[in-house]
Amino acid sequence: MSFVQKSADKSLRLGIIGLGYVGLPLALSYTSNGYHVTGFDIDASKVNSLLEGNSYIEHIPSASIKQARQDGLLDATTDFSRAPEVDALIICVPTPLDLHHEPDLSYVIGTLESIVAHLRAGQLVSLESTTYPGTTTEEVLPRVRARGFVVGEDIHVVFSPEREDPGNPHFQGTSIPKVVGGTTPACLQAGLAVYGAVYPKIVPVSSTEVAEFSKLLENIYRAVNIGLVNEMKMVADRMGIDIWEVIEAAKTKPFGFTPFYPGPGLGGHCIPIDPFYLTWKAREFGLHTRFIELAGEINESMPEYVVSRVTQVLNDRTKSVRGSRILIMGLAYKANVDDMRESPSFRLMDLLKSLGADISYYDPHIPVILPTREHAVWTGLPSVSWDQATITGFDLVLLVTHHAKFNLDELVAWAEVIVDTRNALVATPARAGQVHKA
Repeated sequence: MSFVQKSADKSLRLGIIGLGYVGLPLALSYTSNGYHVTGFDIDASKVNSLLEGNSYIEHIPSASIKQARQDGLLDATTDFSRAPEVDALIICVPTPLDLHHEPDLSYVIGTLESIVAHLRAGQLVSLESTTYPGTTTEEVLPRVRARGFVVGEDIHVVFSPEREDPGNPHFQGTSIPKVVGGTTPACLQAGLAVYGAVYPKIVPVSSTEVAEFSKLLENIYRAVNIGLVNEMKMVADRMGIDIWEVIEAAKTKPFGFTPFYPGPGLGGHCIPIDPFYLTWKAREFGLHTRFIELAGEINESMPEYVVSRVTQVLNDRTKSVRGSRILIMGLAYKANVDDMRESPSFRLMDLLKSLGADISYYDPHIPVILPTREHAVWTGLPSVSWDQATITGFDLVLLVTHHAKFNLDELVAWAEVIVDTRNALVATPARAGQVHKA
C-alpha cells in the first residue's frame, strides 16, 4: 500500500525519534489526527513520562498525552529495534555546535547508526534536525544504501526542516507551512503524503539541499538583523539615545522596514547555532561568510556588554561586582516558555560569577536548573521565591527574559536597582535612577 493510501485511510504509522520541543509536538499532531505514533528517545525518563501520560514540557498539557494514550495512538520506547513497526521514521534530534563552533552531528549520526540495521523496505526516513546543506546526501544516504536499499524504490529519504516556535500562540505545530525536499521525485511524493496527513500547507522543493538551505536562510536572516540592531543599540547608548524609542519610531514606516529588537544575547537551539553551520560548510567551497560571522560575533558579545553595564551601575552606587548579590530575572531563552537551551542567562551568570558576584535567579517557568552540557556548575540551583524580603536582599536585579508572569509593579517596589535588557519596564513607574537599560 502506498504512502498516499495509508495517509488517506489513517493506517500510516509514524516513528518520531527525539521527543523534545520538536518531536513531541509533532507526535501529538499526528495522534490528534488519528494516526498511531511510536516515539523513540534515548532518555528513559521522557519515555516513562509519556507512557504514564505526563508531559515534561510546560506548554504541552498532560491531557493531550493522556488522551493519545487512552486512544491507543501513542507509544514510546528506548528500543530502536522496534523501528520496523512504523512506516515513516522522522528524526528530530539536536544539532549543536562543538567547542570550536563547528557542527556536532553526533546525535544525528548516533540515531542513524541505531536505526539503519533495523530499516525495512517500504519505509520513509525524514531528517528534521537543522543542519548544513548536503547532510542528507552525505550522512543519511550512504548509511541507507549500505544496507543494499535503492533509495526512491526500497526506501524513501527526505529532509523537512522543523519550524517550531515554542510559546508563540499565533503559529503552532501544523499551522506552520512545511517545507519538504526529496532525494528523488518518488521520495518527494512519499514525503508529501506523510506530512500532508497533518500539515494543511506543504511547500515542496527540488532537493534535500534546498530544504536544508532554506532553514538556514530563515534563521540567518534573524541572526543578522538582530546583530545589526544590537550594534545600533551600543552606538545609541554611547550617544545617549534610547534605541527602543528609535525602533518604535522607525516601525511606523509602512514599507521597507521590519522591526528587530536588541537583547542580552541570543538563545534557543536555532538562532545562535544555525549560522555557523553554513559558515562551516561554506569554507569547503573556499568561501568566507564575513557578513554572517560578523553578526555572530556581535550577538555573542552582548553578554559582555550587559555585564559592563551592570558593573557601571554598581560602580555609580559605590559598589563593586565582587561581593554583590545579583538576581538574574528570567532563565529561559525567550518569554513565556520553560526552554533554557542556549539561554544568554547562563553566560551572564558565568561572567558575573567569575567577577565575584553572588548569583541567584528567578523564573516561574523553571523551578530548578536541570543538567546542561555547557553549564553543569548551575545544575540543581533552585529559583528563589518571589517575595519582598527576598527581592529587597539583592544589590541588583538583572532582567534578562520578560515573562508575562512577572509582576513588574512589585519588582519596582521591592528592588534597589534594576538593569533591564528587554525594555520591559518602559511603562512601569520607577524611582529616579532605579532602572537602567542595557
